[in-house]
Amino acid sequence: MHVATNILVVGFLVFVAHAFTGLFSRTRIPDVLLLTTIGIILGPLAHLVKQENFGDVGPVFATVTLVILLFEAGLSLDLDVLKGAIRPTLVLTLTNFVLTMVGVGLLAHYLTGLPTRLTLMLGAIIGSTSPAVIVPLTRRLSMAESSRTTLFIESAISDVLSIVMAIGFVQSYQLGKLQVGQMVGRIISTLVLAGFAGAGAGFIWSAVLRRMRGFENSIFTTPAFVFVLFGITELLGFSGYVAAVVFGAVLGNIEAFQGMSWFQRYLPRAAITLNDTERVFIAEVVFLLKTFFFVYVGVSIKFTDLGLVYLALALTGMVFAVRPAAAWIGLDRQTAPGDAAFVAIMSPKGLAAVVLASIPLEQHLPGGETLRDVTYVVVFLSIVFTCVLSFLLERTALARLYALPFRHFGRPKTLVAASAGD
Repeated sequence: MHVATNILVVGFLVFVAHAFTGLFSRTRIPDVLLLTTIGIILGPLAHLVKQENFGDVGPVFATVTLVILLFEAGLSLDLDVLKGAIRPTLVLTLTNFVLTMVGVGLLAHYLTGLPTRLTLMLGAIIGSTSPAVIVPLTRRLSMAESSRTTLFIESAISDVLSIVMAIGFVQSYQLGKLQVGQMVGRIISTLVLAGFAGAGAGFIWSAVLRRMRGFENSIFTTPAFVFVLFGITELLGFSGYVAAVVFGAVLGNIEAFQGMSWFQRYLPRAAITLNDTERVFIAEVVFLLKTFFFVYVGVSIKFTDLGLVYLALALTGMVFAVRPAAAWIGLDRQTAPGDAAFVAIMSPKGLAAVVLASIPLEQHLPGGETLRDVTYVVVFLSIVFTCVLSFLLERTALARLYALPFRHFGRPKTLVAASAGD
């Protein structure tokens, strides 16, 4: 396209994204779905834009978007809510990942005849949930903050599980055997050490933030520091995404640490958090990046074969069939049935799946191209399923059906409230 046309499209997308946000608040039609649809129209349907046009910039842009989005979401976390959500989040994450990987793997093996190890790799690739979809979507749904936190933390941890397990399956082809113990060790070390790196960076940045504000045009220094943290953490072999989340959570809750003796001993009392101007700026950056990210996702989807579309539809159905069981096993029994119903449909796939899907093909594994193309379609269908189901849960009787398995949830809290009222 002509340069002037490109600039026109960029401006148009920004205005349309604002309109979609307003539409979401009135109709509950998610803006992420509409933006992805625009990408599909521009890419696979009209062939005006191709993923290859982005070159190496596309994956970098997508990663930058996720890093900033995770950091901004971490800033809004409440530590008290986070403490209560850790245990159910870990159980939900592990249960959903295992059920998805096994369910998708066995179904794909039955439908395609591909080796079980390869189809289990496919299950691992699409086993995570996408924070880029979950964060903006849940913020506009009627949910308790603890339920939002559970979904958000799940999406960050599941990305690590998906990456480590998928790469582990690839290595199993190269080594001739699957090293389960090594994969489990990598997952634990990645999460723990990335968490320490993010927490330490949060304390350090809080201590120097006031001085950084003395420099001219310094409002972007915090996002720049997040990029540095992400890059160093990833180069060390740990999860930069988890480090970004923890960094945001520590920086956003720094006041909770200032009363502790070790904080006063090792860090200056002037340790501060972001001010309102800096938070608004980061929110605007997230909005712009999110807008172009979902258009990029739509452009990246490939509808190469109708048979693959049917296969992807079946696998997406499996993803959403096992999700309620994972929610029932993992959620705290005091979770409100309505919140549990929302958790039971939140299984969108995103950047991690798109990136990992290309690895089997790059390693020349049998069926690698099939895995890549199916994953792209599953990503789109899972976003559609999540958005449509969330809309129906808010507006129709489907909410009662999804809440049925969770009808005994939330009762202890209700009984306590009733007793207090008497």
